Amino acid sequence: MNYILNIESSTTNCSISLALDGNLVALKESNDDKYSHSTKLHSFINEVLKKSNISVKELVAIAVSKGPGSYTGLRIGVAAAKGLCYSLDIPLISISTLHILSKQIQVKEQGLILPVMDARRDEVYCAVYDSSYNLIKKAVPKIINQESFSELSYNSKLYFIGNGQEKCKRLIENNTNLIFSNNNTFPSAREMTQLSYEKFKDLNFKDIAYFEPDYLKDFIPG
Repeated sequence: MNYILNIESSTTNCSISLALDGNLVALKESNDDKYSHSTKLHSFINEVLKKSNISVKELVAIAVSKGPGSYTGLRIGVAAAKGLCYSLDIPLISISTLHILSKQIQVKEQGLILPVMDARRDEVYCAVYDSSYNLIKKAVPKIINQESFSELSYNSKLYFIGNGQEKCKRLIENNTNLIFSNNNTFPSAREMTQLSYEKFKDLNFKDIAYFEPDYLKDFIPG
């Protein structure tokens, strides 16, 4: 039995899940714009394990969202994941925040999925996935203007997900091939369960000593 603990802390949503062979066992999360992850994350981990009657020693790996996202949130999540991996002598798995977000939506075969996360001013973090969640364009910080994504929308419908949608709606000219979801969702550890299990089976692990979050751009204070 392969129990994997998943940590998602890249946004205001502090989210922890426990999965058994890729299937969700328990989930605990709270969306707080004060970024109180430092006080919540470890208690959430304990709650998820206790609720599932699982000892921390039964975990076979820890998976963490690697970014992009909040510098503070990512640092807290990665530090917790690395600490657990060190103490338990188990492997570390990292998953793109945008890949996690993309799993919240299902589209038809010809459509593309665009997870977008707010990144200050007129910018979003974005990536492009096909309907099977294969990466088409890697994650980048992108300044949005009226022509954004026009080369993709020429032949495909683009399905947006994430809290960068409102910015895209506001700044991109009217385009009927751009489909926005009804709410501005946040990444959740719920969608990490299968992704982390596939990486576990493939032995796709990170070096615990040297792994750092993928911020995509330098920290700007204020």
